[in-house]
Amino acid sequence: MIEELLPDSVVAVEVHGHDEPDKATLYPEEAALVALAVPKRRREFAVVRACARRAMEKLGVPPQPILPGERGAPRWPAGLTGSMTHCDGYGAAALVRAADLASLGIDAEPHGPLPEGVLESVSLPGERVRLRELAEAHPAVHWDRLLFSAKESVYKAWFPLTGKWLEFTEADIHILVDLGQPGGGILRAELLVPGPLVGGERRGVFEGRWTVRAGLVATSMTVPHAGTHGTVSGPA
Repeated sequence: MIEELLPDSVVAVEVHGHDEPDKATLYPEEAALVALAVPKRRREFAVVRACARRAMEKLGVPPQPILPGERGAPRWPAGLTGSMTHCDGYGAAALVRAADLASLGIDAEPHGPLPEGVLESVSLPGERVRLRELAEAHPAVHWDRLLFSAKESVYKAWFPLTGKWLEFTEADIHILVDLGQPGGGILRAELLVPGPLVGGERRGVFEGRWTVRAGLVATSMTVPHAGTHGTVSGPA
């Protein structure tokens, strides 16, 4: 599911349900970080790292510990960049060679409405207007949850490039629906603060894709290198 939202250069590994990927074990330094956590948290922590290590192997990189850095962002092996996500019953990791993409972010959420009051705290007035229009046209999608997921993907792509926090209301998300496939489409995030510099180019817009499937909402954002074309295409 996640792999369909990303360029061909990205390797994605995902786990659905309660299937355990091979080697869903932790290195000692990883295990120490979740030693006092509840079993559910320890399992999610281990499974998503097993996905990431499988992706490393596919890229020809020896599996190794994935420790959190500043603000909890994963510290990837030299030469790689990537993103991880997990929610109840699902985990995924996406990795790419740093020479192929400047940054990327992925997120998955249960396909259900946001808790009451959350949308107002994470969205802009214009976004809420567009969500109402989308809900009228495609009522089967929980657009508030999709917007939240897109903002998470934006942040995950933003932070490795800037090392700075990004508020939910500092990115204006436009959600486009594929005409032939209402369960998926394109995302466009207009940054309302100065965007990161990528190879000397200021990036004020991130682009990505979304899908709704099997009880999940999944989103991605990718940031190409300077001088390269965007990675998002297709009907909308």
